[in-house]
Amino acid sequence: METVSGVSSWKLTVRREGDGIAVLRAVTCEESAVLPEALWGQPVTALDDHALAPGAGPVPGQEVRVACGPLPPDVQWDNRDLRDLTLPASLERVGDYALFNCGELKTLRLGDGVRYWGGGAIMNCRRLDTFQVDCAGREGELLAYFAGELPGELDVTLRRGGGTAARLIFPEYVEVYEENCPAHHFDYSIYGAGYGYHHCFYGKKLDLKAYDALWRPMLAMEHEAGCALRLAWWRLRYPAELTDRAAADYRAYLRSHVLEAVAFLLSLEDTGDLRLLLAEAPPDRAALSAACALARERGNAAALALLLEEQHRRFPTGAARDFAL
Repeated sequence: METVSGVSSWKLTVRREGDGIAVLRAVTCEESAVLPEALWGQPVTALDDHALAPGAGPVPGQEVRVACGPLPPDVQWDNRDLRDLTLPASLERVGDYALFNCGELKTLRLGDGVRYWGGGAIMNCRRLDTFQVDCAGREGELLAYFAGELPGELDVTLRRGGGTAARLIFPEYVEVYEENCPAHHFDYSIYGAGYGYHHCFYGKKLDLKAYDALWRPMLAMEHEAGCALRLAWWRLRYPAELTDRAAADYRAYLRSHVLEAVAFLLSLEDTGDLRLLLAEAPPDRAALSAACALARERGNAAALALLLEEQHRRFPTGAARDFAL
């Protein structure tokens, strides 16, 4: 078996196809793994049927070992524990059931050049909810595919030129079929505010104005408050195609949930984001005092300093002094 160096450790079975490489089987021993961009100077352009499915049988092809440093002798080669997967930006085709039964997979990083997704490609990837897409203007039906296949809450980051262009939250929804025995049929119901978000595509292209138009209807429905807060924050944080009206709606929500927003940003440990929140949704005196207490409780000195500075700037009165003789 030939060995080549790479970012992650893999055992691959591949086939040369014209000017590209098709990966027929790929198994790793790492929880976070990066599939090679190229082999022998040729780009990796396809994942074949069942390519990363745990337990998939061997197939004829050229076997390659991708090595990234020494490994312990008892290492387990099994994609069942794979949690974070980076696919090659050169990838164009993903075959049927390519990631079938990758049950621990949560994060998928890929380019927007995948033009074909096979049937059941992400079937039984029940934990998959986080995507990072490097956009080169070829996104096509990529997001529509994931949003249509996965009804749970999705966290999608779109990157352009090495930086984040947008970060979008797609709320969860549930489709339920209930047997109606007297009528001899099944009743179909949708629960949750996310159905519209998962289908805000026209011609399978993402429509951000349609996405933002769903905000007010969502708030009128039963929804998860934490999801709404994250959605509002990330739209303001990365305001791609954001209208003034939509921005005002998101700011109003953050102002009414400012302490929850501070708690969320403290969990991210990014004082830059916290500074932006103070500008976008300035808390009142009581909320700012509570935010200081929260930062102090969590031991976040940088955030506490920023909040105290804001408190002094906006409410500069000194502490009251009482003297009893």
